[in-house]
Amino acid sequence: MIKVILTKKDDNVNKVIINGHAGYDDFGKDIVCAAVSSTVITTINILLSLDNQSISYNDSRGLIIEVLKNDMATKKIINVLISNLYELEKAYPKNIQIKEENNE
Repeated sequence: MIKVILTKKDDNVNKVIINGHAGYDDFGKDIVCAAVSSTVITTINILLSLDNQSISYNDSRGLIIEVLKNDMATKKIINVLISNLYELEKAYPKNIQIKEENNE
């Protein structure tokens, strides 16, 4: 199962952590993993192309995206990522789980 942790501060997502394998199908054939990877990679590429200081990310153990700027464009793009992940969770509840944490 893919596990997503969304960390929020002041109602803004400041960290997205993604770990695991969906287990929908074999490695390389898993449409849930492909969908998550595609939406996450697209989000990272868009944010870095707009402002390479807006996020930092590390993919050495799963994926950690840290939101460094809370400008309107970054917020909207991160919210689209989150919306896409929630849609995947709704469609494949056995394969992806999202948890929200407050970091106040």
